[in-house]
Amino acid sequence: MAREVSFSKSIDWPLFIVFMLFLCMGIANVYSAAFDPEHPNLLDFSQKYGKQILWVAFSLFLGFLVMLIDASIYRKFAIPIYIFCIILLVIVLFMPSVNGARAWLGIGSMGIQPAEFAKIGTAIALSSYISQINVNQQKMSTVLLANALVVGPMVLILMQPDAGTFVVFTSFLFVMYREGITYDPIILKLINLLPGVNFKSTWVGSHFIPIFFVVIFLSIVTLLMSNNIITFSFLPSVAIPGFAGVIGTLFVLAAISFFILRWISGRRDRNRVTLIVLIGFILTSTISSVVNYGFQGLASHQKDRIELFLGLKEDPDGEDYNRNRAMAAVGSGGWTGKGYQNATVASVQSNHVPESETDFIFCPLAEEWGFLGTMVFMILYMFMLVRIVIIAERQKSKFNRIYAYCCSLILFYHFAINIGMNIGFAPVIGIPLPFFSYGGSSMMSFSVMMFILLRLDSQRNDVLM
Repeated sequence: MAREVSFSKSIDWPLFIVFMLFLCMGIANVYSAAFDPEHPNLLDFSQKYGKQILWVAFSLFLGFLVMLIDASIYRKFAIPIYIFCIILLVIVLFMPSVNGARAWLGIGSMGIQPAEFAKIGTAIALSSYISQINVNQQKMSTVLLANALVVGPMVLILMQPDAGTFVVFTSFLFVMYREGITYDPIILKLINLLPGVNFKSTWVGSHFIPIFFVVIFLSIVTLLMSNNIITFSFLPSVAIPGFAGVIGTLFVLAAISFFILRWISGRRDRNRVTLIVLIGFILTSTISSVVNYGFQGLASHQKDRIELFLGLKEDPDGEDYNRNRAMAAVGSGGWTGKGYQNATVASVQSNHVPESETDFIFCPLAEEWGFLGTMVFMILYMFMLVRIVIIAERQKSKFNRIYAYCCSLILFYHFAINIGMNIGFAPVIGIPLPFFSYGGSSMMSFSVMMFILLRLDSQRNDVLM
């Protein structure tokens, strides 16, 4: 049984304080971004900033309830919570479409996005399952089930469709990798189906997650370079296709990797790097060919978004308008910004940046406070992430640790992708900035997620939970 703990002594005050600071900063930012001179009252609930205060207040109320619940409840009811989230994701598919997606569950202007809360349900279920298995004695069934817990809601979210939340769910793959969930059983099963092959283990399966994301990175590099022509000013008659540049880049990367690994490890690791480079080159070549010659199989807007993000075409006043104006707003802030409520490019009145209070909430922040202000914001954000990792590592319960890592990676994905959208480093996929973007579902889900973490940490010294 969990023992009683004092709230004031058990709560992690550094994390709680920066969380509350973000809530206050978020309200101020929404007030500035959505300000209406005819309704200057911050508590005008007919305006978005008034509604945001209501969402924050309701989120804090939910957080208060969470802190009253014994932490062991989340582990005991992990699967029912997960199933409830899955049911909501199924129900929402039969709701009327809003802005081209069936993502809202509710009536009129009052509704929630089940996908936001599915992240919490999946984090709790994954934490419960992994904490019960022996990762040193994995079977293919356990690996498949761990991945099914993540893939299930991902498929339902993709059917809405909600590309932003779908991408965020890939963060759970890193959590599984951190906890030792490898793909050895699956890859071994496939390899050993070959006649005369009897492998006992594979390093590819053990490091599948980082290899997978390295291949994605190499694929993007290939796509960026494959349609370009590299010319030399001292040899004006010589032009090398960009794809040849990719080959040269891969060889350079391989040479650097060999040099580093020769210094820190043995020949076996150098051979692994060679294999990674070869696999990456084959896959990136294939992906590049499919994209370059297979665009006719994609919808026009999908093709446009891929080409715009990769810089293969320009359409600043058309399909790429949002990202173009977002970068203009961020850049117009300069070093020190224009001052609170003095944004011009990202203001509601100018309407140069659509959705400046939701997906592009970083724009008014950057324009008003400039580079220095955004650096303070980034430092606070990094402090929050580091603090959550510290909390994760001090847990005695494996369930608590895994859940904490889920929280840190979910927040990291949201912060990184949203800011990347605003500065042109990521495609526009519609993903909120935690605690800043206007919206009830995201505010409630992130707040509840944080309060569950604080509650779990407050009982970290309990023997069993």
